[in-house]
Amino acid sequence: MRGEDVRSLIVSEPTGPDAVRIGSLSLSPAPDDVVIDVHTAGVTFPDLLLTHGRYQVKPEPPFAPGLEVAGIVRSAPAGAGVAPGDRVIAFTGHGGGYAETVAVPAQHVVPVPDTMGFDEAVGLMVNYQTAYFGLAERGRLRAGETVLVHGAAGGVGTAAVQIARGLGARVLAVVSDEGKAGIAREAGAEEVVLVGDWIDEVGERTAGEGVDLVYDPVGGDRFDASLRLIRPQGRILVIGFAEGRIPQIAANRLLLRNIDAVGVAWGHYVPHDPALIRRVGGKLNELVQAGHVRPLVGATYALEDGAQALKDLEARKTVGKSVLRLR
Repeated sequence: MRGEDVRSLIVSEPTGPDAVRIGSLSLSPAPDDVVIDVHTAGVTFPDLLLTHGRYQVKPEPPFAPGLEVAGIVRSAPAGAGVAPGDRVIAFTGHGGGYAETVAVPAQHVVPVPDTMGFDEAVGLMVNYQTAYFGLAERGRLRAGETVLVHGAAGGVGTAAVQIARGLGARVLAVVSDEGKAGIAREAGAEEVVLVGDWIDEVGERTAGEGVDLVYDPVGGDRFDASLRLIRPQGRILVIGFAEGRIPQIAANRLLLRNIDAVGVAWGHYVPHDPALIRRVGGKLNELVQAGHVRPLVGATYALEDGAQALKDLEARKTVGKSVLRLR
């Protein structure tokens, strides 16, 4: 199948979603790759950054965005742990998933729970893997602790809400309006506060003691204010910078308050821990079976409408998980 042309959504120049077009790219699997016929691809914030040329990894155009896919295995090498016909989700690395067929290393492939369709299942890759890795492994979350989740109505935030609840934490969800508050509650958040008065609300709801762990994909002013709401020996997880400004930390604030600022770059850590995706995938499947985890699908788009999906994400019009359907 070397050199097969595959229908794809292509970035011809890194100037944003407007430069995204339908085309084809050549698929040339390595001998140890799993080849997957893609049914759905997730729409993630890194995909948006890729179209602008602002992601940490900058592929040479033309390229396809898409860090995560769900579909059916077409072929797999011996010892891959999956076989032709299996339903799987996969991490493509740093792009390439907005295509009808992909080839990925076997360690990046996780079986899909039988109880899930592909629209839901694709959300278990980037957002949920990041949330579990951040909360459980990097953040050392313990049952009974209080977690503050920013952006709690989006794909990243709803994942964090569900996993924190599944790990036995109390969750305070921060959202921008009442409509998004309903999404956060649907994800499992029992306590939701609006961004307009979130600082005072968090203080009141924690009796002035603050929270043990902050999950922050927003950055900017939200990050700065969160530092003041962390209990001694608490942690803030640096997930991303959706607000745009990358905050700076005065080291004395960490010192005097005895708190940690913890980076969470799941995708960039995968090469350092090749077993990470399958290990976390197994934990997520356990949480699915226990009823704690169920990705919320906010919107579905055809592959041809992928540019619009990315524009909606950029305009913060999305709630839950946005998905491209390829089959």
